[in-house]
Amino acid sequence: MSIIQAIFLAIIEGITEFLPISSTAHMKFANPLLGLGDSPFTNMYEVVIQLAAILSVVFIYWKKFIDFKHFSFYIKLFIAVIPALAFGALFKKYIDAALANLIFIACVMVCGGVVLIFIDKFFKENEIDSEEKISNKNAFIIGCFQVLSIVFPGLSRSAATIIGGMSQKLTRSVAAEFSFFLAVPTMFAASVKSFWDVYKLNPEVIAKDNMTVLGIGFVVSFFVALFAVKFFISYLQKNGFKMFGWYRIILGTIILITLLAGK
Repeated sequence: MSIIQAIFLAIIEGITEFLPISSTAHMKFANPLLGLGDSPFTNMYEVVIQLAAILSVVFIYWKKFIDFKHFSFYIKLFIAVIPALAFGALFKKYIDAALANLIFIACVMVCGGVVLIFIDKFFKENEIDSEEKISNKNAFIIGCFQVLSIVFPGLSRSAATIIGGMSQKLTRSVAAEFSFFLAVPTMFAASVKSFWDVYKLNPEVIAKDNMTVLGIGFVVSFFVALFAVKFFISYLQKNGFKMFGWYRIILGTIILITLLAGK
């Protein structure tokens, strides 16, 4: 992977990680266009730059993360992350196979878009308008929704957890913020595991040149994500999810037609 390829992927990741349009799908679709094949380093790179984007949340909401007086915040995150960690550990082979199926991912993109078009009509009178009002039960159910993004690559972790939050009566903005918070432990665990798995099976990829590329991608993804988070919250408060739904349907359809035509 060249530095230019790494920067393009990092920009795509930074923009799409927090929008309900699936950063995984965008990177999987972008890889062939950038001339990147499936390799241990590329797979690790995709996960680690996701962590970089997630750390932008810690930067923006740093007061929330260091407020140890409200320990319940950490309890909720711990409860919410358990389903994804358990499923990821038990069904890794299925997850890897699903991630390699671009037609499946494109179909999920389209189906997820249809859901987003109508989601605002499904949940009109949500009343939980702050994180403090989220119960442990709410957190666990949101965590179960996060598993859907693992079962169906292309659904979007952000979309799944936001829909889960709104199903628990969270307002759009609070559901989005809790989705951001939940991403931190989830992606940290995924990044550490991915890095370790690659090191065990292909220690040669942890070379100086690769680490330079990884470091550049990490920084780019972090700063791009800072702007994406602020845009998303501002847009969501004034509008809804319909635009993202149509975007998913259009892109997913184009990718699906391209893949089928290629066959």
